[in-house]
Amino acid sequence: MQKRVAYLVSRFPKISETFILNEIIELEKLGVAVEIFPLIQHQEPVRHPEADALVARAHYTNLFSGAVLSAQFYWLRSSPIAYLKAWHQAIRGNLTSPKFLGRAFVIIPLAAYFAQVMQKLQIKHVHAHWATHPALAAYVIKILTGISYSITAHAHDIYVDRTMLAEKIRDANFVVTISEFNKRLLTELYGKDTENKIAVIRCGVDTDVLNASERSARTQLFRILCIGSLEERKGQRYLVAACAKLKKSGIRFECLLAGDGDQRGRLLGQIREQGLRNEVRLLGWQTANQVRALLAQADVMVLPSTSSSNGKTEGIPVALMEAMSMRVPVIATNISGIPELVQDRETGLLVPDRDVESLVTALKQLHVDEQLRANLGNNARLRIQLDFNLQKNVLSLYRLFSPESVATSAEAYNTGSAARQTRGEGNYASC
Repeated sequence: MQKRVAYLVSRFPKISETFILNEIIELEKLGVAVEIFPLIQHQEPVRHPEADALVARAHYTNLFSGAVLSAQFYWLRSSPIAYLKAWHQAIRGNLTSPKFLGRAFVIIPLAAYFAQVMQKLQIKHVHAHWATHPALAAYVIKILTGISYSITAHAHDIYVDRTMLAEKIRDANFVVTISEFNKRLLTELYGKDTENKIAVIRCGVDTDVLNASERSARTQLFRILCIGSLEERKGQRYLVAACAKLKKSGIRFECLLAGDGDQRGRLLGQIREQGLRNEVRLLGWQTANQVRALLAQADVMVLPSTSSSNGKTEGIPVALMEAMSMRVPVIATNISGIPELVQDRETGLLVPDRDVESLVTALKQLHVDEQLRANLGNNARLRIQLDFNLQKNVLSLYRLFSPESVATSAEAYNTGSAARQTRGEGNYASC
């Protein structure tokens, strides 16, 4: 097992990316020393306390630091051909995307600095979360140092702008993605050879921490919860519209939206216009402990995800997993990889995206049918324990980080995963 792995991320810690934080914590419990390299030094107003120790030792820098400038001269002196090749390949590969091209002029110098630090730390493998800018940094680092890399692809990083994605996948030792939907998409785009490089390892949650023992007794007030960044793709505006119809039908309810984002102003306006100031509240970002407390009181968790005008959409939302782990019945939309988690009328209710009437119908069903709520909650908990369990799924990633997997890509891992399923150990590659 490799002693040390470098993690390349855009920002760390990011309140809406707890799955990366939790993954790193679990890997370190398994004995992996994870060195974190964020591309952007960014402080958010709310931070999970579990991130504090990792933040203290993360390798933060900025483009205009002396260390970054010094690294450019280091590579020009020690490996001028590799350094110029890195610039040439990264710039040429991003010429078709003005946005990505502009970012490349920032990422390449940062990657050169990170490469120097990784050599000193004797890093043998780099893992990039997101197939966009972190993957480009890993690609550059490999050119400079020969250090192998892998990628976790989530959602918008492969749905929206695929500039240079083929090259990043080609040079990666393996690619992890969080859904079979994503794997099919990448295979259709880049062929069968790509399929052999891809392992499906789902995000997961800690089912011991997120359990139903903390659930509050039900009250006469129907308690609706929505957890997610306030972005167009999360679809909260459809939930607010559904709440207006619930109010007109005479149902007493409370709807709490946990999260923040660029849609906050629009949602506040919608809440005022539809006379919902007493029923719908925006809570802002919440820590993990606060989210758990909200779930303990919720009768239903709703995430009406959709695709945004710029093409962004969901992967498989971790917020749904958290609710399901606590036996909170969920209502979600049948887009992208979500049906791999929420099986309609078995582990939750699925509705078409942007369909307010269907959302209202689902909410009314759960409001009146206590047995349905209990059945969905119990089935959902079992689904998470079996297939979206954080410890199980990080163990799958740990196996991929072993020296033999790093050397031979994900093909052998996928074969081994099928064998593990036959032995009853769980199909970790498709969890």
